[in-house]
Amino acid sequence: MSYIKWFDAHANKHKVIVDKLVESGYSTQDIVEYFDFDNMVKEEIDFCPLYKKNKKCHDMDELNCYMCACPNFRFNDDSLETKDEFTVLSKCDVGNGEEFVGKGVIHQNCSPCSVPHHKSFVLKNFSLDWREMMKNCNNNK
Repeated sequence: MSYIKWFDAHANKHKVIVDKLVESGYSTQDIVEYFDFDNMVKEEIDFCPLYKKNKKCHDMDELNCYMCACPNFRFNDDSLETKDEFTVLSKCDVGNGEEFVGKGVIHQNCSPCSVPHHKSFVLKNFSLDWREMMKNCNNNK
């Protein structure tokens, strides 16, 4: 799946959940709490493919799934840049994580970084609109 297909599909899934919570009168704090991994595994099993395995994407006790992606992530399905004859398809704008080098391409491996999964980070960057929080990620323009 391309980055942009995942991005669009995820934004739509996120919106459905957030709209449901807003309609039910949830506050910002309540919405962020709802997106706690332990709750999402029970209530929103189709939100993330890892939920069916009860597996976290990052090894941390209190994983919050509200952002899922990171506003520092940058991607372009064609190319962000060329580096040592490799096509860079994704990277971290602040240099966290590490690179994954594949057949002629470089992808960002975010697994060593848990920044967007901390409630404090989510609340600091909160918007009901996931696309607004991630507006700088998509470089497929």
